[in-house]
Amino acid sequence: MAQPAKGPATALGPTPPAHTEDAVTSVHPVDEKLHVTRLVPAALQHIAAMYAGVVTPPLIIGQACGLDIAARTRLIAASLLIAGVATVLQTIGVKGLVGNRLPFVNAASSAGIAPILAIAETTGKGHQLPAIYGAVMVAGAFCLALGPFFGRLLRFFPPLVTGVVITLIGVTLMPVPVSWAQGGDKAAADFGAMRHLALAGFTLAVILLVQRFGRGFVKQVALLFGLFVGTLAAIPFGMADFSGLRSAPVAALPTPFAFGAPEFQPAAVLSLCIVMLVLMTESSAGMLALGEICDRPADARTITRGLRTDGLATLLGAAFGGFPTSAFAQNVGVVSLTRVRSRYVVAVAGATLLVLGAFPVLGAVVSLVPMPVLGGAGIVLFGSIAVSGIRTLSEAGLDDSSNIILVAVALGAGIIPLAAPTFYADFPAWAQTVLGSGISAGALVAVLLNLFFHHLGTRSGRPVPALKSS
Repeated sequence: MAQPAKGPATALGPTPPAHTEDAVTSVHPVDEKLHVTRLVPAALQHIAAMYAGVVTPPLIIGQACGLDIAARTRLIAASLLIAGVATVLQTIGVKGLVGNRLPFVNAASSAGIAPILAIAETTGKGHQLPAIYGAVMVAGAFCLALGPFFGRLLRFFPPLVTGVVITLIGVTLMPVPVSWAQGGDKAAADFGAMRHLALAGFTLAVILLVQRFGRGFVKQVALLFGLFVGTLAAIPFGMADFSGLRSAPVAALPTPFAFGAPEFQPAAVLSLCIVMLVLMTESSAGMLALGEICDRPADARTITRGLRTDGLATLLGAAFGGFPTSAFAQNVGVVSLTRVRSRYVVAVAGATLLVLGAFPVLGAVVSLVPMPVLGGAGIVLFGSIAVSGIRTLSEAGLDDSSNIILVAVALGAGIIPLAAPTFYADFPAWAQTVLGSGISAGALVAVLLNLFFHHLGTRSGRPVPALKSS
């Protein structure tokens, strides 16, 4: 056996090998295990960036389904728990099976909110959540089945299509925070009262001031700061309900099918499968972007393992009160901004979310936020989603007249349910569920027109970079 080469001998003995420093620096930044003094603050920064987004879907959907504070608390706890499981699976993973092993955050996506609200509106009371969770389970299984082949389908979801969808998510959700700003309950005698509008306006003003004058970490958590200050301002006026905090258990794990056995309604299933396609596109784009940021390009296998994790989290999460799971783009931005690329930082953030989900009393604290406060913050949150879509469309080649027509018609189709809620009143029930959601209608039209203009009988489509197969 060949002996390792040694440096020249000296009076003190052989010189140490010259590659000692290289051995220390050979660990890729993605696999670097940081000291706890750097690890914990970096993980908390990721939690701060995503927390509002994680608790928003259960807050909105729980309110739409008429759940009381205790039930909304369970939804929030489940959302946190599933986000933690999904994030740990993505970052640590099981080599060759699940997890993209990048600093990638997964949680319930806001993209699912609009079609889920449409399902809730067209489903009888008492069957809303069972129908929603049945559709979510099928969407998760759909993601698992399609994941290995999705790289070949990315060319059908260019920025032209995803930009339309993301823009519509923000636009079609805007009536929700407007209703919250007026008090949330349209049947209440004080709905639209000035005290509700004043509280919503105050919350919005706080967020804007923190965003304008805050620095660093404080600026990143402007939304949470606004929610906190707005809730404090509501207490002296008796507008904060503490009953859920008093009744919430300190520690408890979510119970499977706590809201009833899943029901599988074809229209609801179709609607969420369409949303899942959009989420898979977003996750794939997030992995490609994160791979470039981390200097570890995402290949086809990485995408497949990442989407497999999305599908598992969505499928199994539905049993415990979760919603469609996808990438959190804001956390990709955190990695880009801070240049802290260690996946173990995000794994610690995921483990922290697990702990938060296991203690429902923490979710109850979030459910204390009054509806007008949520309304003021929601205008910022959902408006920023629409801006993300516009930013995506700016990369879609809108100097082409065909692309302009595609975006115009798809946006129009998506805005119809918002502008005229009874437009599809005479359509069959399944069509009302699909077309009654602006996100589903706009996505369908965008995909079909993209096929018509750029794939059927023409080679003029904008190419999508192929995923590496190695």
